[in-house]
Amino acid sequence: MTRTYATDEQYERWYMAECCRCGRRRHKGGSWPDGYVCRTCSDRAVRTRGTCPGCGQERALPGLRPGDGAPICTTCAGFSQTFDCSRCGFEGKLLGGRLCERCTLSDRLTALLDDGTGHIHPALVPLFDLLVAMDQPRSGLAWLEMRRGQPGNASQLLRRLGLGEIPLTHDAFHELQPWRAAAHLEELLMTCGVLPAVDKYLCSFQRWLPGHLARIADPEHVKTIKLFATWRVLPRLRARAERSHITPSVRRFAAEQIKYATAFLQWLGERNSTLASCGQIDIDAWWVGNNEHSRTCLRAFLSWAMQSRRCRRTLSIPAMKVSRRAALSEDERLDALGRLLTDAEIPMRLRAAGVIGLLYAQPVSRIVRLSVDDVIRDGDTVLLRLGEPASPVPAPVAALLLEHIANRDNMNTATNPASCWLFPGRRAGQPFRPDHLSALLNEVGVPAAAARGAAIRQQLLELPGPVVADALGYHDKTTSRLIRETGGTWSRYAPGDHARSPTGWLPRGPATVD
Repeated sequence: MTRTYATDEQYERWYMAECCRCGRRRHKGGSWPDGYVCRTCSDRAVRTRGTCPGCGQERALPGLRPGDGAPICTTCAGFSQTFDCSRCGFEGKLLGGRLCERCTLSDRLTALLDDGTGHIHPALVPLFDLLVAMDQPRSGLAWLEMRRGQPGNASQLLRRLGLGEIPLTHDAFHELQPWRAAAHLEELLMTCGVLPAVDKYLCSFQRWLPGHLARIADPEHVKTIKLFATWRVLPRLRARAERSHITPSVRRFAAEQIKYATAFLQWLGERNSTLASCGQIDIDAWWVGNNEHSRTCLRAFLSWAMQSRRCRRTLSIPAMKVSRRAALSEDERLDALGRLLTDAEIPMRLRAAGVIGLLYAQPVSRIVRLSVDDVIRDGDTVLLRLGEPASPVPAPVAALLLEHIANRDNMNTATNPASCWLFPGRRAGQPFRPDHLSALLNEVGVPAAAARGAAIRQQLLELPGPVVADALGYHDKTTSRLIRETGGTWSRYAPGDHARSPTGWLPRGPATVD
């Protein structure tokens, strides 16, 4: 049998038409009462939902009302076709078998997580429920089709999970490649409770370390670095994770400690020396030939080596230099605050995060850990829980925060099917990355560290240090040090319980935005 193919002219005539919605000549998506529509306009229209102005029913609104062009339902628009799912009856975008996107996603996941018996692997049922329940199932379908170097990474990992080829342990996920797809799936499993919750940056470090060790040529160096990571770096990371959480900067510094320790051992080898024979002249030579950051990263390794008797205990490590960035002036702080409250061109999340930093002196690492429950509504009053008592929020800032909560980003993706974070990130169950947020704030003219320094100093000039420490979540030693640096007069503030009503301690700084 000979197969014939359509010519370009026939293809153009059969499959292409001018869209009545966007006016472009595109592939036909359907013939609707108002004319041919392209696939893009068709998909967008059938996903539009609301109350039909014609019949008052809550349903999909793909049609357009003659005259004003208001979206209306298929019945009022006179469609000859329906968009009801053949399984669940949901009206919307239909895929193969006239199934809606959620039913299609359910079928795809059921097939991928099948344990070989025709049923979903029992341990993976919570993961299935989490993904199927997401607000926008089309993002889940797109995630299953993602390509990153290899075809269908997410689908392949899910299939191997369903068959039991990947043990449900963190160690197993740390060995999988590609690591980004494996890390995301690991976070999804932690979100739904299949895997125990572990700090994502601790997992990231444990995933990175074996690869770094594999690139070291000298076996003795590998042994030394592995011992350093096992007995010094990892215990401190775990302690930090148990105490609060690990930030990207802490994770990055831990990796740099390993890298500079490796570089130091290689440097000693080039000088025909070893860690055991390392002398003060070697330490001094390294200090002279490297910058302050390199010295800071190496300090922990040298301390550990001396304590564990792997080098001479009489070595002297030069003192570390501490430098602090200058804070904004009060005029600069108020100017930045005014821009964030009034400039609609700045993204909403940056305006909300910047205002919290400028008013309440919160570091970016703490801002991203705030949840929507930390914004408390008490009648007409809005409070922000940073410490005890909760801090009152001036009216313009309250309106900004409430608008941000109602329109948060990253809420309708497969990577974050449900999030309670005030600033949700793109990864499953994770908040926005603090280093990324800090960089974005710098781009809009709000340097995070300088803004926080200006805000805390202004608070301490107007209020006692213990009150500021309790309300903003600072340690009292920190506020005491800052008071001394700013020449404050609260050093003899009487101890005891000085708590007032939640609205009684509001400093004059935030009040200036009214």
